[in-house]
This record gives sequence, C-alpha cells and structure tokens, in this order.
Amino acid sequence: MRIKSQKDFFSGLMFMGVGGAFAWGATQYNIGTGARMGPGYFPLMLGILLAVIGAIITVKATITETADGDKIGKWAWRPLIFVLGANVAFGILLGGIPSLGIPAMGLIVAIYALTFIASLAGSQFKALEVFILATVLAVGSYAAFVLALKLQFPVWPSFIAG
Repeated sequence: MRIKSQKDFFSGLMFMGVGGAFAWGATQYNIGTGARMGPGYFPLMLGILLAVIGAIITVKATITETADGDKIGKWAWRPLIFVLGANVAFGILLGGIPSLGIPAMGLIVAIYALTFIASLAGSQFKALEVFILATVLAVGSYAAFVLALKLQFPVWPSFIAG
C-alpha cells in the first residue's frame, strides 16, 4: 500500500482515533434506543460517524493521487502553545485553583486573558484590535450566559464583587 496523500491519510487516522474514543467513552452511559435515547446515544452515534468519515478519508488518501504527494509540514509550535495556553489560562482564571490558593478571577478577566494570550499565536499583534475583540466577547458572553441563560458563576474577581 502506498500513501498518496500524507495529510489526508493522517487526518483520517486522527478522525478515526477521536471518533473511536468518543464512541468507546459513550458506552459508559446508558445508550437507549432510537425512540428512547439515553445520555450515551448521541456521543456514540457522533463517534461512529466521525470514525466512518475518518475511514473514508484514509482510504481515499491511498487511492487518489495528489500532485506532490501532500507531504506533512512542520508543526506550528507557536500557535499550538499559545492557543492551548490561552484555554488553560481561561479555565484557571474562571474557576481558580483553591488547592493552590489561586482565586477565581471571573468571566470577564478570563475572557480578556484568553483573547490576549490566543492573539499572540498569530504573526501580528495589534493591541487595540485585540482589546476591542476581547470587549465584544466579554459583553456578548455576559449577555448570553449571565443575563439570558441565568448561569451562576463568578463574573468578576471576588475582591471586586465582594
């Protein structure tokens, strides 16, 4: 077997792996039937669908020839580190880590940190644009989650909100 498109082949394998993991994880819940679905039904079906799509992409990558073989490029470490770091910072700032003495800073601070850290992943950084984006995201998130959905979580740091 000769791989004719490396990008498609390995992305298909990734889809099959993630889909298989979701399907396997869903078996820990009650599946139910199509007419009476349990909590594991949707993730199981979604995982199976993702694995099937991955299998189709993987098989197609061994059949369809591409111009240059579609080699896999270098890893983009900078975006990977900053985007993952932004999500970790968001989680820590939103809820805090009480066991380490890190207090919850709330939704607004977490969104600003997420936006500024993630924007460092790109090749250009324009502070004013990032600030405007963070403000729009913070206001929109506050309106959607706190005002509209009435979710209960810290919005502001405890030393400000009391």
